[in-house]
Amino acid sequence: MAQIVIIAKEPVAGRVKTRLTPPFSPDQAAALAAAALRDSLVAVGETPVAQRVLALDGLPGSWLPPGFVVIPQRGSGLDERLAAAFSDAYRLRPEPAVLIGMDTPQVTSALLKEAADALECHDAVFGPATDGGFWLLGLREPDPSLLRGVPMSHPETGKLQLDRLDRAGLAVHLLPELTDVDTAADAVSVAAEAPDSHFAKTLRELGE
Repeated sequence: MAQIVIIAKEPVAGRVKTRLTPPFSPDQAAALAAAALRDSLVAVGETPVAQRVLALDGLPGSWLPPGFVVIPQRGSGLDERLAAAFSDAYRLRPEPAVLIGMDTPQVTSALLKEAADALECHDAVFGPATDGGFWLLGLREPDPSLLRGVPMSHPETGKLQLDRLDRAGLAVHLLPELTDVDTAADAVSVAAEAPDSHFAKTLRELGE
């Protein structure tokens, strides 16, 4: 059975969702980040997996539900931190791992279960994002060379990451494309897609 890893930042004003400011204030952006993280944690918590891991930059707070193993992020660039999260989770429990961020509050346990189940007969799982990146990556076994050196936050990050998996000869299961919340327009779109989420509720409250 697979495990799920969330890689996230502690939702502190001025450190998260800075591309939302403006139109939102740093405190409002942090509130939206906290809501998105909460939705992601709920979806993971509802998914039957061997282990739930939070690879955290910062300190856990009252927003963290029980049932998660917290590990610190390691590495300088995002490519290194993703690679380290896979390796560290695998050391804790040598099971296939599905990794997501905190930017897709519309994620569902059904999608996460599909990703986890796919690793039983595929080497990798890949969820592309509308901004050219990716919202999910799953690996049957950690391999830092699959991630290190892939340029992150680039219009072709997703294509380059998928090319890396293909060149390694991995059998990849593709998931539906989702939108990461990076901009105010993204926030409105994602809230409309998941109107019952904590994220959508928080966005509505900020608009009142």
